[in-house]
Amino acid sequence: MQCVLVESLRCRLTRACCNALVAIAFLFVVLPTFSQQKITLLNVSYDPTREFYQEINSLFIPHWKKQTGQEVTIKQSHGGSGKQARAVIDGLEADVVSLAIATDIDAIHEKRGLVPRDWQARLPHNSSPYTSTIVFLVKRGNPKQIKEWDDLVKPGVSVITPNPKTSGGAKWNYLAAYGFALRKHGGDEKQARQFIEQLYRRVPILDAGARGSMTTFIQRGFGDVLIAWENEALLAIRELGQGNFEIVYPSVSILAEPPVSVVDKVADKRGTRKAAEAYLELLYTPAGQEIAARHYFRPRDPVVAEKYKSEFPELEMFTAEEVFGTWENINKTHFAERALFDQISRSRR
Repeated sequence: MQCVLVESLRCRLTRACCNALVAIAFLFVVLPTFSQQKITLLNVSYDPTREFYQEINSLFIPHWKKQTGQEVTIKQSHGGSGKQARAVIDGLEADVVSLAIATDIDAIHEKRGLVPRDWQARLPHNSSPYTSTIVFLVKRGNPKQIKEWDDLVKPGVSVITPNPKTSGGAKWNYLAAYGFALRKHGGDEKQARQFIEQLYRRVPILDAGARGSMTTFIQRGFGDVLIAWENEALLAIRELGQGNFEIVYPSVSILAEPPVSVVDKVADKRGTRKAAEAYLELLYTPAGQEIAARHYFRPRDPVVAEKYKSEFPELEMFTAEEVFGTWENINKTHFAERALFDQISRSRR
């Protein structure tokens, strides 16, 4: 069963689409008939959202048609968040982006001006409709007894995590580990860096994205522990069963806030802005939040969050800004060319 995990993830959709229709609380404002009767939206997204957005699409398409008379086809593109942002910068015409980390959308503004500087102010919660966190996925019985971040650097432990240069999820992994080390060592940057260097020396393969790392861990059998998005880990447990893999929640992790945005210049050129805006607004409705929760993203809506609280163990979480300052500073210090991660990467060779 392990060798078909990635394909099996898609099999949930038939059941999930039916559930989405039951959960609908999404009401569109009736708009006038559009001159374009058929449009296509392209959602350029990061790795672990494939199945989530397929269900969102199945909800959005018929209701947009009912309310506006306009037929919309929604296409999806997935990969490491950094690579996806680069693709948009290089000309991939996304109507919306739903990426893993805010700096990837900032880059689309800075490099091409396709979104405004204040794009995060346009939707609630800094344009992050749901949250997640970073956990560990281990093999049955947890043979290396991995319980805490410290355990990842024990002798003989092999760690799987993607490359922060291409994956937004990998950036969250890195920051979660670095933040833990800073807390443990009283803010001592030297000791925190030493911990991170030790950690990445135990990573045999740096895949481009989170789903690639899951494939490496589950299908190919590399590593003793996968540092993973919570939703990916929970999904693996659901698909493969408790007998094959286990989730370990460390004592502290990071609050991951994946953002979304209309790509203004593309949507305006293609005449898709109204549909693109409504598509993202759906994510904040009770129906959209229900879908997020069923795909193991932590919903923002308090009513939906209460309904699904048993799915998400309580966990102490810090934000990136609390520990590292602004995202501009985070990128400059850790992920820019010749910054800390590049220096750590050289030490792995």
